Amino acid sequence: MPLMQTHFHQNYTKSIYCYIYRKIQNTNIIKKLTKLIEEAMQRFYRKIVQPTCQVFINHRGIDTKKNVAGLLYKDLTNMGVRSFLDSMNMKPGDKLFHHIDKAIIGCKVGVTVFSPRYCDSYYCLHELALLMETKKRVVPIFFDVKPSQLMVKDDGTCSPKQLRRFSLALEEAKNTVGLTFDPVNGDWSELLKDATDAVIMNLVEIQNNNKW
Repeated sequence: MPLMQTHFHQNYTKSIYCYIYRKIQNTNIIKKLTKLIEEAMQRFYRKIVQPTCQVFINHRGIDTKKNVAGLLYKDLTNMGVRSFLDSMNMKPGDKLFHHIDKAIIGCKVGVTVFSPRYCDSYYCLHELALLMETKKRVVPIFFDVKPSQLMVKDDGTCSPKQLRRFSLALEEAKNTVGLTFDPVNGDWSELLKDATDAVIMNLVEIQNNNKW
């Protein structure tokens, strides 16, 4: 092969290698920049798009709002845990289902305070069902009631589909390890400590699992 042609092939091959190398370098730079931008956006959204709450307290207001539910909300709030209790997080004019459903979907842990008249409330059962359907961690508290005493009642206001939805959620909650409390003979401070400890433990476990 003539010297000039050999020299031409060498330069051409070198140019191809340089071109490929630059493309690879540019691709790597783009990938790194894309990753950095994605990470920055995730940090940004985590800061400005906070969930409504970390903990949703599901309860029958007439039974427990002024005792265990209200006290638990106060303790969690004092610990810096964003909690949702309808009377504390809603104002006149708010759409009931919109705010409650949004809080449940955005929360990490649900606390369900079962009480003697809990199953008489459509709203309580709806909230419980949504907690279960969205696969939230649920901490049951059986307040002055045994799990076996909790049953969905057919009073003619719910469709068969709704009754089945509520019954499935209730059974799942009854088969979840929870806390029991006798308001007459029980130690209130111990109940609140056990409840807050259970909530914090579940929040920590969820956070650790999300890291993986």
